[in-house]
Amino acid sequence: MSLPSSLRRLLAALAFGLALQAAPAAEAPIPDLGPVAAQPLASALPAGWSQRGVFMEILVRAYQDSNGDGVGDLNGLTNRLDYLQSLGITGLWLMPIFESEDRDHGYAVKNYRAIEPDYGTLADFDRLLAEAHRRGIAVIIDYVMNHAAAAHPLFESAYDSRKSPYVDWFTWSEDKPRGWNTFSGEPWREGNQRWYYAVFDAGMPDFNLRNPKVVDFHLDNLRFWLNRGVDGFRFDAVGVLFENSAAAWENQPENHVLLKRVQDLLASYGEKYLVCESPSDPAPFAAPDSCGSAFAFGLQKHILSSAKLGRLRDDVLYNLRKMPVPRMATFLANHDHFAGARLARQFDGDEKGYRVAAATLLTLPGLPFLYYGEEIGLGQAPTVFNADQSLRGPMSWSGETNAGFTSAAKPFRANVSNWQTHNVAAQDKDPASLLNWYRGLIALRNAEPALSQGRFTALSERDQPVFAFTREHEGSRLLVLINYSRQPAQHVLPASFKASDWAVAFPLGTASPFVAAKAGQAGTAPARVQLGAQQVLVLKAR
Repeated sequence: MSLPSSLRRLLAALAFGLALQAAPAAEAPIPDLGPVAAQPLASALPAGWSQRGVFMEILVRAYQDSNGDGVGDLNGLTNRLDYLQSLGITGLWLMPIFESEDRDHGYAVKNYRAIEPDYGTLADFDRLLAEAHRRGIAVIIDYVMNHAAAAHPLFESAYDSRKSPYVDWFTWSEDKPRGWNTFSGEPWREGNQRWYYAVFDAGMPDFNLRNPKVVDFHLDNLRFWLNRGVDGFRFDAVGVLFENSAAAWENQPENHVLLKRVQDLLASYGEKYLVCESPSDPAPFAAPDSCGSAFAFGLQKHILSSAKLGRLRDDVLYNLRKMPVPRMATFLANHDHFAGARLARQFDGDEKGYRVAAATLLTLPGLPFLYYGEEIGLGQAPTVFNADQSLRGPMSWSGETNAGFTSAAKPFRANVSNWQTHNVAAQDKDPASLLNWYRGLIALRNAEPALSQGRFTALSERDQPVFAFTREHEGSRLLVLINYSRQPAQHVLPASFKASDWAVAFPLGTASPFVAAKAGQAGTAPARVQLGAQQVLVLKAR
């Protein structure tokens, strides 16, 4: 005998409810987990773009707010691409744009395939990428392979249960290991009756990169972004990817093997750029069998000290001899306080010294990176919780309220100290401004392959006031003369240098620095050049 349909529906509903009570609740899927097939896109950039040009490092949170919430975002950055193009920038490095637990610097990642909500959406990122490419500007993004956020679902699962399938994705110990001392001190953190390894802090547990599943997870995430058309990555903290013991926790051989895999993945997508951060020992990571390029940590301090002391430090020459600088990324300052304060703070009103340092960076070998606002002398913001935050203040666009960064009543962080005088609007139309000094140097570098790709030959020795060197490429030859001294200075060049062979290329309209030879000495005496205090000249062979 059949039951009435209404009774059948009631019994079915009761049975379903009982089943729900009996069955354990299914865990939510982990959003950035799962395979990603390679889908390379044709590059919109000219061939060889990764070997030349100038990059700008940008903290999206601090660059431009487009929606009035006091926080910089992707659309705000897109709205400023014309400015970056006018500056001559050909590449952007975006500090982490992934959804993060910290909602500040971004290095505590919660989801590797989602945009930080404060910054916008994936559609906003796609638009930024398309608009940057339309202007010939590459975009590389910061990637954090070493660690995740403690709030990442992978770590939360591993933390909550020893039976989690993700326990081996991180490094655990039942007892606290002894004898460890890293740059952050003790790296072992207590959690749920165990100890886990987190070299930076307890909120950023290190991945176990000996687990092939973890490596596959990261390679899939890289493919996710490469499939969207990103032009490469800056890899964070590559010196601490693997740990072998308390005495061997940094710069281990396994780091290079893994990074070569990453480099090979990028190469399968065409011309992409990978640059790595290893402050303690950068040169090995620039090798072809490692990352392929790395930031030239150390060189920046010696350039700055030369400009401050008024003489060429031997350390500059040593670094240029010993490090593979042509393969490396060069810089003067960045987002980390250990690398140095904002240049405006370091030079403390000595703008000529500031300009001399900028000229050195932009005429030496390597791929130069500027830190946002460096080109206008952006100052420091008040420290909130740590010194790094003082380097990450809002960009100063104008002398209007909140420096033109936001229409909100209050920006996410207080304006920098000198925003009313050091902003884009105040310097843009002034041909003598710091901004236009940077524009001129960048334009010269973009126009002269000898500066971006040429051979370097030093014509100076340690402790001389003038740093003289040549850059040569495919028959083109440039002579760079930089007087670090606050006094006029002469410099002796080889006798083969003749005034008639050289024309001033930067700054245009400047008189030739060659000192006329005395009667009867032409062709026999060494050539001499005379430079004014803290003067920079670039000459080109006729």
